[in-house]
Amino acid sequence: MPQKKTIWQFQGAVSQRLLIWSGVSTLLGVIMSAFGRFGRGMGGQFIGWAAVNAAIALVGAFFTEQRKLQIATPEAPKEMMREAAKLQRLLWINAGLDVLYMLGGAWLMRSAKPQRRGMGLGIILQGLFLFVFDIFHALQVPMWPWGGGDPRG
Repeated sequence: MPQKKTIWQFQGAVSQRLLIWSGVSTLLGVIMSAFGRFGRGMGGQFIGWAAVNAAIALVGAFFTEQRKLQIATPEAPKEMMREAAKLQRLLWINAGLDVLYMLGGAWLMRSAKPQRRGMGLGIILQGLFLFVFDIFHALQVPMWPWGGGDPRG
């Protein structure tokens, strides 16, 4: 039977995936920026969001490792459950914020200026990706693979 991932491994995988998306987003942003004002607006958003996502991924991975080092028995079910619950809550909050980002992008798209419309679409696309990313990972958080079933009942 394959061994299940610990919450620490899962968090590392989430950070790594976000970092990969940052690279993809940067590349797409550079390409889009070559296509007029609309493309520059959208490309600029992709590059800007890539920088923020890379920072979140790197800082998140650093602080996760710091928390793990501060816990006497980080592989203990109680500790992993606590960490899993925190991560899942954060991902659901982020999914809610992603909706707000998309609404802000839709508002920008109402502009008559092509660059602002491109910015708006860039925000909507980034928000949509992050919305799917956050929900997917929130549903995948390994909450209790460490024996005993769901401790909440």
